Amino acid sequence: MNWILLSNSEKNSKKVKNIAMCGVLTTLAMIFSYIDSLISIPIPVPGVRLGISNIVIITALYIVGVKEAMIVNILRIVLTSILFGNATSFWFSITGGMLSIIVMILLKKIELFSIVGISVASGVSHNIGQIIAAVIIMETHAILYYLPVLLITGTVAGIVVGVVAAMILKRLKIHSIW
Repeated sequence: MNWILLSNSEKNSKKVKNIAMCGVLTTLAMIFSYIDSLISIPIPVPGVRLGISNIVIITALYIVGVKEAMIVNILRIVLTSILFGNATSFWFSITGGMLSIIVMILLKKIELFSIVGISVASGVSHNIGQIIAAVIIMETHAILYYLPVLLITGTVAGIVVGVVAAMILKRLKIHSIW
């Protein structure tokens, strides 16, 4: 009987740890999103960002798992849009963010790419998602001319984000903690 109670207690403890970690990661991702919005990149293309909140999303994917990373990403997008954005910024963020996390999840599952590779694919797919949203919202295909610049900036930002996320995960030694 004690073994069963201990087992349930351990399950509850792990669940509580995951919920708490998701709360911390969501908050951190929101802070990074806000900081990212304050950083001005001297490129004449609107909407180019470093995407530093993806450091948190990639970390969440490896620390707490797929479902939790998806929840953290959605909460970050919704809450950040409510607090700091508007309806248009929400649609750009949700389209890019969801495509980005789906690509991250798929690439992590096939286990062929490093964290940096996954981050680059994530950054590029985020920009593709935003271009799709822009084409729909602005009702013009002319916005597609921004795509080459966004692919380059997404690659560069993805490398930076991936290197930082890899360093964080190495420091956390996720396999021994979780």
